[in-house]
Amino acid sequence: MAFSTINKSSSYLNSILYTGNGSTQSITGVGFQPDLTWIKARDAAENHRLFDAVRGVTKYIASNNGNVEATDATTLTAFGADGFTLSTAHPVNKDTEAYVSWNWKANGAGSSNTDGSITSTVSVNTTSGFSIVKYTGTGAAATIGHGLGAVPKAVIIKKLSQSDNWFSYHEPLGNLGRLQLSATAAVANNSGYWDSTSPTSTVFTVLANGANNASGETHVAYCFADVAGYSKMGSYSGNGNADGPFVYTGFKPSLIIVKRTDSTGNWAIEDNKRVGYNPSNNHLYPNLANAESTGYTIDQLSNGFKVRVTSADINASGGSYICMAFGQPIISNGGVCATAR
Repeated sequence: MAFSTINKSSSYLNSILYTGNGSTQSITGVGFQPDLTWIKARDAAENHRLFDAVRGVTKYIASNNGNVEATDATTLTAFGADGFTLSTAHPVNKDTEAYVSWNWKANGAGSSNTDGSITSTVSVNTTSGFSIVKYTGTGAAATIGHGLGAVPKAVIIKKLSQSDNWFSYHEPLGNLGRLQLSATAAVANNSGYWDSTSPTSTVFTVLANGANNASGETHVAYCFADVAGYSKMGSYSGNGNADGPFVYTGFKPSLIIVKRTDSTGNWAIEDNKRVGYNPSNNHLYPNLANAESTGYTIDQLSNGFKVRVTSADINASGGSYICMAFGQPIISNGGVCATAR
């Protein structure tokens, strides 16, 4: 069994449930000052809202569309030591509405990084393998520093200053493949996305593509590395059976994101809070504004997850999938053991 340097995963990623009040309220219990907060209404069709400390409070992008970054002073107005503060906007704080927020810890507003040919602003947590990267595109092949000190296995990019789809790199798809977080499309393979170059421990590469490197336009990238016992960016094959595949992660997952890659299909995201027990089947769609649904049944186990449904979005017979999982180590170097679900 591989030990993990992460003693408490909720010090780096934590999902929080809350109820809107239609007025100003502080959401606490995150356990740290978040640097990326992703909010979604659970029982209403509202756009996703992603806020981060590098772009600054009140500025949001939506994973389910390609819209430009928007600024709204009635949304998330502050990051605090144990959470964040909200104002009155319906997508984040409608009275009596149920919400979930997924929160990651990086390192505040970030600092200049000159590892790549483009100077970037990077907020990074090397312990948990997560960084937020902001840069201005050149419209030509370029490298961008990510600060992780490890090879990112997933890079998710959104152009901020113009409308365009989200582009994402996932190691199992190779350095020709890209997915769109805001769409159902299968993987597209083209050297024009990543210049046929895989990320390194210091930089990722972009070519002259308008979505991830438009000349003079600002972009944000969320970068994720594998960390033993805490995070795993992987893949699996579906079997089309209710006794579905088991995906080994080496830790107890608390957040799972899945996307079919060989055909169209919705993205799906599940966590350990919106049911709290197995089977977990309360899912949201990062590419859709839809309310929370049931049916994508997954068992979250001590060392991975097992798919328990035949839905083509997560378990078509012979289907190919990428997955991003984060969670609690079975046992850390400090001797901290994961508790039962």
